[in-house]
Amino acid sequence: MKILITILISLTLSLVVSAKTTEFGTPRHETLILDPINGKQNNPQMYNVLAPGWPSSAGYHQVGIDHLWDVNTSTGERLSSLAKSLPQQLNNDYTKWRINLRDGIYWSDGIQLTADDFVYTINLNLENKNTAMHGWYKSNFKNVEKISKLVFDVEMTKPQPRITKQIGVDVWGNNLRVIPKHIFEKQEDPIKFKHYPPVVTGQYILKDADPNGYWFVWELRKDWYRSPAGILNGKPDAKYLVWRALGTEEKRILAMANNEMDVLCDISPEGWEVLRNKSKYAKGWWDDFPWANMDDPCTRGIAFNNEKSPYDKWQVRWALALAVDIDKASMGTFSGMLRVSPLSATPVTLVQKYYHKPLTPWLKQYTLPDGYKPFDTGFANRMVSQLKKQGIEGLPKTEDEAVDLFGVGWWKYDPDKASELLKSVGFKKNGGKWMLPNGKPWKMTINAPAGYEVQSERLAYVIGKQWKKFGVQTNVRGMDGGSFWSAYSKGDFDAGSYWPGCAAEPDNMWRAWAWHSKHAKPTGSAADNSVRYKSSEMDNLLDEWLTVTSDDPRILSIGTQIQKLLVKDKPWIPMFGTSKFVPVDTYYWTNYPSAKTPYEGPWWWWSNFKFMVTEIKSTGRE
Repeated sequence: MKILITILISLTLSLVVSAKTTEFGTPRHETLILDPINGKQNNPQMYNVLAPGWPSSAGYHQVGIDHLWDVNTSTGERLSSLAKSLPQQLNNDYTKWRINLRDGIYWSDGIQLTADDFVYTINLNLENKNTAMHGWYKSNFKNVEKISKLVFDVEMTKPQPRITKQIGVDVWGNNLRVIPKHIFEKQEDPIKFKHYPPVVTGQYILKDADPNGYWFVWELRKDWYRSPAGILNGKPDAKYLVWRALGTEEKRILAMANNEMDVLCDISPEGWEVLRNKSKYAKGWWDDFPWANMDDPCTRGIAFNNEKSPYDKWQVRWALALAVDIDKASMGTFSGMLRVSPLSATPVTLVQKYYHKPLTPWLKQYTLPDGYKPFDTGFANRMVSQLKKQGIEGLPKTEDEAVDLFGVGWWKYDPDKASELLKSVGFKKNGGKWMLPNGKPWKMTINAPAGYEVQSERLAYVIGKQWKKFGVQTNVRGMDGGSFWSAYSKGDFDAGSYWPGCAAEPDNMWRAWAWHSKHAKPTGSAADNSVRYKSSEMDNLLDEWLTVTSDDPRILSIGTQIQKLLVKDKPWIPMFGTSKFVPVDTYYWTNYPSAKTPYEGPWWWWSNFKFMVTEIKSTGRE
């Protein structure tokens, strides 16, 4: 018997030793390791959503913070999260609403979430001008009133027929982030309070964080069933979630090839080619071409500060568009695996159906004031031809299929017309370089993300090179996430590889409202209308759009007029929908969303991840 016990103990010890442990001290088979989309986080110990700069890409946004309503990005279904149900309309003009909270949700320190938390959060943001979202709250909320423990009323500053989108999640998240009253009311200055580690409503709590911002370990709450995701979806298999910034694409790919990274947020087509040849466990959204998911709801392109000269002239912005060779831009950015977009609304499948394709006849006939027709429908067929020559298989066989995959078309590459437009507003060329109307050399800096958001980063360099060839002295400035977005908000840019145009469905008010001139603050001040575009015609359209519900037929009519106006004024140059190479490793985990199992989109960095993680299952491998 003693010998048998000794053998059993030895076998047990050998099994314990054989099970891998991460460098963070967690069992590898219980740990889902993710790549933070913005890389290293600048403020790893700041979790106060009242202040700017909290680490939104390292778990806090994904599994710590909950919203009143979330959304399934695959089906478009609205999910009542912190809220018990959809809101109750209290008047005819959509300004007063009653919100019932879900019973049984507790903060991670054991205190129940109640209406007091929301009343405190809203009032604090309304009354304190120093909160990061003070302007947003003032623009939306007129009053908030507690009705009972789990019920409160809100009065909005304007009609909000889309209330679940305006103060709930539509795509990435929402600015209404409730804070625990019992924690913040005790602080002398709630804005300077770090809130570290954060008290959360989500199913995971922050266990540890690297002071340098390279890794963050989240652990499943013991009372996970008192979180919205736990109530709605049940217990996730992953006990630990680790967001780990490894740096270069090469390091991240090597880590996944060695089964040391489970989810990559953004890599290049070349990187994916290397990874899929190195690892049989690495999977893309599609099993073959184009591999990437092409339905991310934000359009990539180059945005301008419309308040700055010379970008305050439509002739200049249109000239720069006509100085872009879009075919070379596609091949140079993502090897042709991009869907082109002449509209600000993103060319995801549903939006193409309701905007891009119906507007194609108008785009073909559209003229600049002098009668010039700039639109070109040949992009999709040219992409098929170019990729076919490279031996790519699985390409579209018909013109309709080509348009479905590569888009309806874009603007002509016409440097001569671009030059004509510039000369019409006083530009001159000297030695092959453009001079501003004041006689000084035209020098442009394009802000670009550095080491993350690969498509936008690459696009900045490709377009910068083309504009330099055209005669604009162009420089690309790579920036970390905090600096990149701070510069955008404050208008600290000539041009930037930003993405102000987003749309996931026909009612794309989610981002469109920011085009209103009242959101265009002077350069130097944080603004929602970061491109500083001002148009009374746009203001009138948005004011009307805000008064109709998502199922109103006028949605498409007004939305179409908005898209036409953005083509005409071109406050920014939309170029491509977003293609996301977001591979997963299936050695330790399986049942990720994919084209075959699209229960969600592969947006690991959005708020819907908290629901997605409950569907990801352990393979049982150790």
